[in-house]
Amino acid sequence: MSAFTRRTVLSALAASGAGVASVPVLAQQPAQPAPAEPAGSRFSYDDLVKKASDIATAPFDANVPALPEALAKLDFDAWREIRFRSEKGIIGKPDSPFTLQTFHMGHLFTKAVKINILRDGMAAPFLYSPALFDYGKAKFDKPLPPDLGFAGFRIHYPLNNPGANDELISYLGSSYFRVLGRGQQYGLSARALSVNTGLLDNHEEFPFYREFWIDAGATDHLSIYALLDSVSLSGAYRFDIFPGEESVVDVTATVFVRSTQPGIGMAPLTSMFFMGENDRHYNDRNHYDDFRPEMHDSDGLLIQSSKGEWLWRPLRNPFIQKVSYFDASDIKGYGLVQRDRSFDHYQDIELAYESRPTYWIEPRSGWGEGRLELIELATKDETADNMVLAWRPKEPVAAGKPFAFAYRLTAMLDDPRLSPAGRVVNTFSAPVGALGSGEQGGPGTRRFMMDFAGGDVGFHLPDPGAVEVVATSSNGKIIRAFLTPNSKITGFRATLDVSIPPGTSTDMRVFLRAGGKPLTETWAYTWNDE
Repeated sequence: MSAFTRRTVLSALAASGAGVASVPVLAQQPAQPAPAEPAGSRFSYDDLVKKASDIATAPFDANVPALPEALAKLDFDAWREIRFRSEKGIIGKPDSPFTLQTFHMGHLFTKAVKINILRDGMAAPFLYSPALFDYGKAKFDKPLPPDLGFAGFRIHYPLNNPGANDELISYLGSSYFRVLGRGQQYGLSARALSVNTGLLDNHEEFPFYREFWIDAGATDHLSIYALLDSVSLSGAYRFDIFPGEESVVDVTATVFVRSTQPGIGMAPLTSMFFMGENDRHYNDRNHYDDFRPEMHDSDGLLIQSSKGEWLWRPLRNPFIQKVSYFDASDIKGYGLVQRDRSFDHYQDIELAYESRPTYWIEPRSGWGEGRLELIELATKDETADNMVLAWRPKEPVAAGKPFAFAYRLTAMLDDPRLSPAGRVVNTFSAPVGALGSGEQGGPGTRRFMMDFAGGDVGFHLPDPGAVEVVATSSNGKIIRAFLTPNSKITGFRATLDVSIPPGTSTDMRVFLRAGGKPLTETWAYTWNDE
């Protein structure tokens, strides 16, 4: 996986001050003048769809103009010192709370995107000018080209404080975008589309934004339109952003493929999981030495099935790449979740992992038959976005026909609507007999412990005999499964001892049942006897 298209984007955003510092709300000043569009050329999403369709019928344009040598030679530290002058980015009416800041070209960011501003339906280009930026220590022998363009952009909004503009959403690198709600700090990323993820021969394709149209005509939301392109497809996207405690992005997309493409991933999410309580034995074997007990932007995959079942799959940093599939036909929702919100579990004052958002995806129309694909990549530090999740339609997308879909992405910290029954709050793994039973398992045996709390779980603590552990394993056998009351979480700890043939793997599922009805979500986990 490309380093640039993964964690480099996060580093670039953080280094340039994205999502970290607020800027004062400044007096409203108009953005730089731009040529007016001819009369009658009002912008519409239908026009964008037509443009994407036309692009798909033509050969892919792989031409990327070379950067001026002075920009190409900038190292990361020099590039990140180039800052947009915040007073230059007013894009809406005088009472609009939304402001624009663009990212400068240079360093790893060599592919320019065009940016247009919509005012009363009319599009006008937002033009590059050196006057838009403070270049810090970067010096150039000659002026930069007037048509240089931008690497991407971000939108600011008074999200946490009515007197300061915080970063709300950003678009930088390939088809990535990232959005924040109140009290959140950047962690995982979303993408417009993924193509051929999970391939071991490095044939993943990264669609990218060619052009944007930003409409800040409303005061309660923002609409952003984007033209997507890649070797095998093009697409028209509309993002309607509603900022708040839980910021919401409604995504509408129409995609056209140049040839039948079986590898499309819809509503993809990308995150980082380096170390957590569920895989400490892997960390010990890899000799990770750090003062922080856990490091992750997300700690689990949560799925709401078409039948209303909730499934929780803890994430893991594997030794080698692992790909897991989950049947998700007519799925109701899914997301990469940061469930652990305790600072004590991270002890990182600067990175604040406990404030990383959860991204929850809800299809806005039936997606039909398909499956979720979770890719877990091995990493030896926390700088790699090594978790990739996307929904894959069962049938290949046919060339020459529009492929339309829509969904809602919500950026949240925690929400009881997600898995409203009892939920998994901890996952642990240890050798069989580690709890002092005196029994020791041989090769191919392992003990898994999961803590369930919330919902009506605590109601059954006075009568634990009424609660049943329901456990299955796709391979080998379950040696024992038992339940222990856990008053520390007002819930129960379920323990599962499993034996599989050495060198194989198994998919396990566990939930608690009382009175013949499910009491909790289903814990799902894959164990590889590595």
